[in-house]
Amino acid sequence: MNDLLALARKAAASAAEHIRARRPTGLVEVAKTKSSQTDLVTEIDISCEKLIRELILGERPTDGFIGEEGQDLVGPSGVEWVVDPIDGTVNFVHQLPRYAVAIAACRGDETEVAVVVDVANHIEFYASKGQGAWRVDWSADGEPARLRGPAQTQTELMLVATGFNYVREVRQRQALAVAKLLPRVADIRRFGSAALDLTDLAQGRLDAYVEQGLKPWDLIPGGLIATEAGVVLTGPGGRPSERLVVAANAAGINRFETLVEECGF
Repeated sequence: MNDLLALARKAAASAAEHIRARRPTGLVEVAKTKSSQTDLVTEIDISCEKLIRELILGERPTDGFIGEEGQDLVGPSGVEWVVDPIDGTVNFVHQLPRYAVAIAACRGDETEVAVVVDVANHIEFYASKGQGAWRVDWSADGEPARLRGPAQTQTELMLVATGFNYVREVRQRQALAVAKLLPRVADIRRFGSAALDLTDLAQGRLDAYVEQGLKPWDLIPGGLIATEAGVVLTGPGGRPSERLVVAANAAGINRFETLVEECGF
């Protein structure tokens, strides 16, 4: 295991324990909102990112750091960490067991390593560029299992995941596109965590994925895990972006991307 991956896994495991230890039995108190009144941040988001930042930069003080809840830090090493301390904060606040710690290390435009921890279910996903994607169930045997991605290539049989922006006007446009997509696929799911949607795609639990408005910390960690499992991620100009992310296996991606465009995403 390379040093970056070892550190990412260590930081993600520590953050997951931090969240579990501080998760109250009732509703979580919201510290602030961001893009809208429904785009929530809790004190646990903030303290969790601080923990990750201190742990990583304590071992690698010349690296850069981009986190969802804090100020970006530019470092001279060429390595930049991209972190979402709790991906799925709305689920977390409402006691829905679908939220994750997501961490990636990048060099330039390349993602070197990534870790996503499904906090509530004690499941870890990780990947290194060119070395495949792996799943570890720490509530079971703790043995790594390689991920192979989905097999479905027919769009009408695809189970598709998506998400919605927090800005009302954008959500309205997305709802129209989803309404057009729904009768042309097997079904659609909206779980509320992009990182876990992408790891579900990597596991083959989902067949395809489409979403708009993802930030780097939403996309990059789960994106590497999906890619290393054989999933193709694309978007405008052939690259996934905040404007649009489209994902499916290599044999089905062209048909699914065409369908997404026809539906108005």
